[in-house]
Amino acid sequence: MTPVELSRTVLHAVRRAVDAGELSVAVPTRAVVAPPGPGGYGDYATNIALQLARPAGQTPVRVAEVLRPYLVGTDGITDVVLTGPGFLNISLDRAAAGVGLVGEILRRGARYGYAEQPDGRVVQLHCPRDLRAVVVAEASARLLRSQGALVRVTAEGFEDVWTSVLGVTVDAVGVAPAALPVNVRPVPVPASETADLMFLDRDAGRWALLHPAAHDRPRTGGEHLVQRESNPLFRVRYAHARARAATRNAADLGFTAEPGPVTGSDTGTPTRSGTPTGPATGTPAGTAPTPLADAAPELLAALADHPRVLAAAAEHRAPDRLARHLVAVADAALPFLLTVLPRGGEKPSAAHRARLALAEAVGAVLAGGLDLLGIDAPDHL
Repeated sequence: MTPVELSRTVLHAVRRAVDAGELSVAVPTRAVVAPPGPGGYGDYATNIALQLARPAGQTPVRVAEVLRPYLVGTDGITDVVLTGPGFLNISLDRAAAGVGLVGEILRRGARYGYAEQPDGRVVQLHCPRDLRAVVVAEASARLLRSQGALVRVTAEGFEDVWTSVLGVTVDAVGVAPAALPVNVRPVPVPASETADLMFLDRDAGRWALLHPAAHDRPRTGGEHLVQRESNPLFRVRYAHARARAATRNAADLGFTAEPGPVTGSDTGTPTRSGTPTGPATGTPAGTAPTPLADAAPELLAALADHPRVLAAAAEHRAPDRLARHLVAVADAALPFLLTVLPRGGEKPSAAHRARLALAEAVGAVLAGGLDLLGIDAPDHL
């Protein structure tokens, strides 16, 4: 069960409780599910009971108690626990959850995490005559559109060189009426550093402006160009290139991706730098399949969190949230990517096909996220 499917399952539980007369509320259009916070339990948590408590005229704990029986026993859900003021903590069938998530990402491709249809919102982003503000506004518009909004970006001033160097554009330029104040105003790049920024290439320049939070001063030096582990942009693009290379190399070996369980004891133990230790990646006879959620828990959690990150980044006009999330995905993926292909004289197995499917899911998420930031995701690096 993917996060999107789980959200629908939670809404279905609310609808069933309303139909049974146990709750008297309007069924919301969206239920937020996310990895549980401190003190949480299971794979995901939802605050739907807190959201419905006031309109239902009941305490959040009571609403959660009403909803729990409608969630327990649902296909793909193994347990539901109440914590705190009324959070529902949901444990999933780990094997089915990992396979379902990878399948969903491969089905949606780079549009994984996007809204399925327009939501009717019309958003106007207006920024001052400032390079960083324009780049942040344009990236925020991309994020908002991914979540179903219709967006227009305007600026009080604009320079053509911004388009030629960073590929940024706006819909209109000019002083807006008083009814439309500036609503995108990150910390600007100091005038003394703007020239340095213009010497970066398009992708590095955009990353330099988008990766820091809006209240942080961006760094505009050549550190964004170096191909080293210290450069977050390099790690993200390198992980994407490694994922694409896995697909090409698998094709040369005659096998393709197929979501499924992997085998844990044959993968070795990859280090943070990506060097595996332990046994080679084969499929020893008699080795029981290991669910993806157990073989690559941090990576699966990061991929599952992608839709929530996109929604939050769009809501808060904060493309830096997406940039940092892509770094987290890449850092979790790089050690795993070394376990994808057969080694030595091994023959491709079902476990290799499952790992390749997860690698392709990584590539899709990284490519889609970089595209929303206006940054290329090269297949070769």
